Amino acid sequence: MHDVYQDPLVSRYTDKAMQIIFSDDFKFKTWRRCWIALAEAQLELGLKQITQQMIDEMKSVDVIDYEIAEQKEKEIRHDVMAHVYEFGTHCPAAKGIIHLGATSMFVGCNTDLIQMREALVIIKAGLINTVHNLAQFAEKHKSLVTLGYTHYQPAQPTTVGKRTTLYIQDLLMDLKNIEHAESMIKARGVKGATGTQAAMMELFENDFEKVKKLDMLVSNKLGFESSFPVSGQTYTRKLDTVIVKALAGIAESACKFATDMRMLSNLKVQEEPFEEGQTGSSAMAYKRNPMRCERMTGLSRKLMNIQLDFAHIHSSQWFERTLDDSAIRRMDIPQAFLLANAILKLYQNITSGMVVYPAQVRKHLDEELPFMATEAILMHLAKQGKDRQEMHEIIKYHSVAAGNAVKLEGKRNDLFERLVADGRLGMSRQYLDNLLQEPERFAGAARQQTEEFLEKEVSPVLKKYSELAGKSDFTVSV
Repeated sequence: MHDVYQDPLVSRYTDKAMQIIFSDDFKFKTWRRCWIALAEAQLELGLKQITQQMIDEMKSVDVIDYEIAEQKEKEIRHDVMAHVYEFGTHCPAAKGIIHLGATSMFVGCNTDLIQMREALVIIKAGLINTVHNLAQFAEKHKSLVTLGYTHYQPAQPTTVGKRTTLYIQDLLMDLKNIEHAESMIKARGVKGATGTQAAMMELFENDFEKVKKLDMLVSNKLGFESSFPVSGQTYTRKLDTVIVKALAGIAESACKFATDMRMLSNLKVQEEPFEEGQTGSSAMAYKRNPMRCERMTGLSRKLMNIQLDFAHIHSSQWFERTLDDSAIRRMDIPQAFLLANAILKLYQNITSGMVVYPAQVRKHLDEELPFMATEAILMHLAKQGKDRQEMHEIIKYHSVAAGNAVKLEGKRNDLFERLVADGRLGMSRQYLDNLLQEPERFAGAARQQTEEFLEKEVSPVLKKYSELAGKSDFTVSV
């Protein structure tokens, strides 16, 4: 359809499986699943109004007449009761017991929780596959010495692989936050209009043990090990804030990586994949713009900002619940997951084919290495018995002069020539040239740190989630 607005998160950026989870079909079929689970549990606990024939009839229905549901909703202005009515049109025997003793949030909350539970599996797969790509890249480039930057100013060298471990470490923290959020998801269960289970207490003649068992049976049938022990009309919206903060954490990590990549691209040191035939600019044919990283930056900003909505929702739920959460959650829960999915799809794509230019890496390194070598030079002179403070002043003088020549006159870095020419130092050109041939000595333990990190921190996680490695073809059904 080209005559109405289409959400680009759906039309351009996200996986079909994630789109399905937050589709109308998934939601309304899950509502039916909730109603069937409730009726089954009520029958098992001896509620005489329910028969197996009714349950079999409900289970046999696999179509939703959206036209009937929409017409009914226009009439009564209540989406849940409209779908109760629509379901009942297919189930003449069961229509009188559908939603028996339940409130709207019985289907609404339990469905939200099921959707988020399923969607987090796809998010975890995206994280694992991104970590896998980055780990391979780090291993490949663990010894490639490159200029380090602090304040985006040249600093002590590191390696391309070591820098990559910083991105991996962030994603491993995000994975732990996702795992924590998953561990907090429970069913809303069957709690009633204000969380007191009053309707079920009526149905089961004030038998609290049966009412508790009903809550557990329904939760189990919906795939949950347990339910929230207490609730208002809804499960606590605090859970939403925990989940969305974990998703927003992924956006933070991805944005940091994408920003670094955009700067490295400008330096012509490292680039995102550039497809054959890809156009970088409509005007400047030579350009190779970091378009995917820029898109990932933009999507990340959106997701990082969404988490504030959930803080406001949770903090402003008066007493047992208010309805000002409904419209915004209807938009923001799917968007948060679709954004995280889109970001991780980009992150996987970029990291599967990143390009490094070793000659350009070395060029930048050589331009600054004389400055980086001054500490080693100072130690060398001190070992020869020269006055450390005096030597420091001489080296500082020549370093500033060489830096000014580079910045003010556009000359190359001639620090070593200046040091050799200063007889007070007694430096040989051969010693200084040898320093430039061993850039590894200025990168400290970067290679060893990378190897140890990949072995001790990354490998166990990839092994734990081996079933998600390379997985992108998720099948979603109700």
